[in-house]
Amino acid sequence: MNLNNINSLYSLLKTSELFGRYITNSDIERCLSKIPKSMYSVIGYSVENRPIYALKFGTGSKKVLLWSQMHGNESTTTKALFDCFNLFETTNKLPNKILSECTLFIIPILNPDGAQRYTRLNANLIDLNRDAQDLSQPESVVLRKLYDDFKPDYCFNLHGQRTIYNVGNTNVSSSVSFLAPSQDAERSLTANRKVAMEIITDINKVLQNEIANGVARYDDGFNLNCVGDTFQNYGVPTVLFEAGHCTNDYDREDVRRLMFISILIGLKSISDGVSGDNYQSYFDIPENNKQFYDVIIRKARENENSSLADIAIQFKERLVNSKIDFIPKIESISKLDNFFGHKEIDAKGNIVSNSKNEALKVTNEIDFVLINNEKLLLKP
Repeated sequence: MNLNNINSLYSLLKTSELFGRYITNSDIERCLSKIPKSMYSVIGYSVENRPIYALKFGTGSKKVLLWSQMHGNESTTTKALFDCFNLFETTNKLPNKILSECTLFIIPILNPDGAQRYTRLNANLIDLNRDAQDLSQPESVVLRKLYDDFKPDYCFNLHGQRTIYNVGNTNVSSSVSFLAPSQDAERSLTANRKVAMEIITDINKVLQNEIANGVARYDDGFNLNCVGDTFQNYGVPTVLFEAGHCTNDYDREDVRRLMFISILIGLKSISDGVSGDNYQSYFDIPENNKQFYDVIIRKARENENSSLADIAIQFKERLVNSKIDFIPKIESISKLDNFFGHKEIDAKGNIVSNSKNEALKVTNEIDFVLINNEKLLLKP
């Protein structure tokens, strides 16, 4: 895969109708209106009767099932999928090879009610990624029926992760993370799981040229209620994709491109043929850790007589007038030597207070702080 060519094409392929974090059915319907109707269909409905769309590409014998926004507020991979759809419509050699070898069935938004509310859960307040066994929700039933009817050879489970994750114990943000889910409590290295690991290894090799040391993997603890673990348990190689955070990328537009690349490399790996024999490098990818805050104010004082402390601030994502507002919230006031901030501010031993010159408290939501009576905005 010529990554330089793909990157040079990307600005032309990027779906301009989709931007930022809040992506709903209405947004993708504008995109679908530009695609031949024969390529997409409604395969079911959500709790609140919103349509669940699926698209089909390719004619190859290797069947790949992909789904995004199982969690309604994890929209980055949905944007990346539509960028892929634009590439699929070109005569570029890469998509031609993929679509001649593979048949793709893709659900861009599995949880349209959660997407509308910008919540992880569906309208019944159920996490669809913990409903793989009970199948208590209509969205879960839709995915399972497509799985049963399509009988995929591979599955891509597309998600997004919070800004709290770092690679190993380093101060490098987890921009992209992966997992080859376990299929039993013993975390057995079965043939299909090795195939999933090899696909991730192929993706990681390319991503290292884009985000050196910025790729992580999740712990593989087994939970059969999770969709990926269930499909892996059924013997189908399943890969979990997680779109993370790049510096100052709160709209997830930089990571969107990385997910576009990741999906394409994963599909190319399948189209080229993946045996599972070359899975060992998967374990060289560091595990995710949770050592990041959005902002850390270092060496701060509550008053002239107090000792130095660090102030950790995390942005809470809140839907306001159809836009995502990032609300700074104080999470911790303590020594945070083992944590990192996506933005770090040195208070240099000065007093840090709120707008009323009052001491900061954990759980306070604040747009700015005063450092030595100088106003400092916290929002991204």
